[in-house]
Amino acid sequence: MIIPATTRLGYVHLTVSSLDRQIMFYTQVLGFKLHWREGAEAALGTEAEVLLRLSEIPSARRVQKATGMYHFAILYPSRKELARALARLFALRYPNAPTDHGVSKTTYLDDLEGNNIELYVRSLDDGQFEIVNGDMIVRYADGRIGSGRDPLDVEALFAELSETDRLDLPLPEGTRIGHVHLYASSLEASMQFYASTLGFQAGPVIENFRMGEVGLDELQPHVIAFNTWKGTDLPPTPADALGMRYYTVVLPDAAELQRTIERVQAAGLATEQTSQGIAVLDPSQIKVVLTDKMLPITP
Repeated sequence: MIIPATTRLGYVHLTVSSLDRQIMFYTQVLGFKLHWREGAEAALGTEAEVLLRLSEIPSARRVQKATGMYHFAILYPSRKELARALARLFALRYPNAPTDHGVSKTTYLDDLEGNNIELYVRSLDDGQFEIVNGDMIVRYADGRIGSGRDPLDVEALFAELSETDRLDLPLPEGTRIGHVHLYASSLEASMQFYASTLGFQAGPVIENFRMGEVGLDELQPHVIAFNTWKGTDLPPTPADALGMRYYTVVLPDAAELQRTIERVQAAGLATEQTSQGIAVLDPSQIKVVLTDKMLPITP
C-alpha cells in the first residue's frame, strides 16, 4: 500500500430525476441533513460534513448494461447507531435486507430512484473471510461457517437500543461513506488501477464470485470493491443517466494528493482539474475525484 491509511472517501455525487423526492427520502428515511439547495443541486450529510451531492436531470433514466455504481455504503460509528437506523426503516416499513457478512453487520435498501445503499458497521472480531477453491466463505468467531451473505440476527442488534431511544434522530456525527462498490469491466484492470496506481492496499480477488476489493489497512478493508456481475467490457454509464456521476477520495494533505496525482500521470492516465478536485477515469471509465478537502457544507 502506498496511499496513507488516513485517506478516506468523501462524498458521492448522484444524478437524480426528482430532487424533491430524493431530498425527502434521504432526510426523512435516513436522517440526512440538507445543507444547501440551489436550483437543481443539493448537498446532504451529517451536521458537519457533506456525504451526498445530488444533481437533477428530470429526463434521466436508469441504464442497466453499463459500468458504474453497484452501491455506496454508509458506515455508522457504532452498532447502536446502525440499530437505530435499521429500527427506523422497520418503523417506516421501508423495504430492506438485513445481512451478516461476518466482518460487518449490514442492511441493503434502494432509494426512490433505484440507487442501492448499504448501511453498516464493521465487526472484524466476529469473523473473517477466506477463499477456498475460488469461493468466498466466512469463518465466524464461534466456529460457524457462512457464505458471507447470511441472515442478520436483527434481535441481537436491536438489543443495543433501549425503549427510550428515539429513532428519528439526525444522521450521527462520525457517520461517513465507508465504501463504494462498482460494476466494473475488468477485475484485473480495476485492481491494477486502485492498488498499483492509486496505492490502496490490494485485497482478495474472488474469482468464482467475480469480485475484487482494495482497502486502507487491516482495520479498513473493503473501501473500494468492484465486480463483473453485469459482464466484462461494458460501456460507461452515459452522463445523463441516473446513478453515480463520481465519488471522491480525500487524501490527508496537499503533499499526499500531489504524490497520488503524480502516480496517476506516470501511469499514462489523463487528469482534469475541476472545482471539486483532480478527476481521473478508472479502467471502467468511472470518474474518481482526488482531493484533500471535504466538500464545504455551504455552497
